[in-house]
Amino acid sequence: MEAAPPRAKTARALAREQITADILAAARVRLAEEGPAALSLRAVARDVGMVSSAVYRYFASRDELLTALLVLAYDDLGAAAETADAAVADRGAVRERWAAVIVAIRGWALANPGDYALLYGSPVPGYAAPQTTVEPATRVIVAILGIVIDAYRAGTLVVAPGPAAPGSPEESAERATVAGAIDFVRFRGLVDEREEVPLELVVRTLMAWTTVFGTLSFELFGHLVGSVSDLDGYYALLTERLASDLGFTLP
Repeated sequence: MEAAPPRAKTARALAREQITADILAAARVRLAEEGPAALSLRAVARDVGMVSSAVYRYFASRDELLTALLVLAYDDLGAAAETADAAVADRGAVRERWAAVIVAIRGWALANPGDYALLYGSPVPGYAAPQTTVEPATRVIVAILGIVIDAYRAGTLVVAPGPAAPGSPEESAERATVAGAIDFVRFRGLVDEREEVPLELVVRTLMAWTTVFGTLSFELFGHLVGSVSDLDGYYALLTERLASDLGFTLP
């Protein structure tokens, strides 16, 4: 039996979607200009030409608006990374895929500094992100991990030995340190449940991920001024060094 075609949206539903989009767009401008801690529903309402009481029919509180902005920004960033990866026709060109994703992440951050500050800047006082933000937040690291896992399975990523001997108490302690990351790799289905997750692969991927975003934060918040004169060139060096540290063996 064929599924019934989806019902067309009513004019009211379409209008609500448009007003919601307008509110989010205005809030993103406020983020860029004032930062997330200063975000105010009343100010956003004024920006879209609404009385303050009306905006509460769309977002019941500032926290609800912040959550919607977080989900929107995480999804935008994740989509940018996924699109850049998918655009590399040769799926075996893992270093090219890696570089494309890093360029896309930086491009998104530079184009959306207010959103980036919301995602990776100082926590907003009095706000705790709910569980609904977790799935969107993982999209960008899943894109990165997908490249690493593809390369590992194809033999184009050589995992360097770590300092701890396999099976030693030291290695067990290191595994416990990054147990959450190992569980995440399994939970996302990036490896088979019976497949051993190489500890050093997880550690080096975590190091690369945090290095990329730490460097982005330094750039966006002005901490590279006086140290790096050519930011594009520095990112090219960083991307290449991280690819080598991860163990990619092919261009």
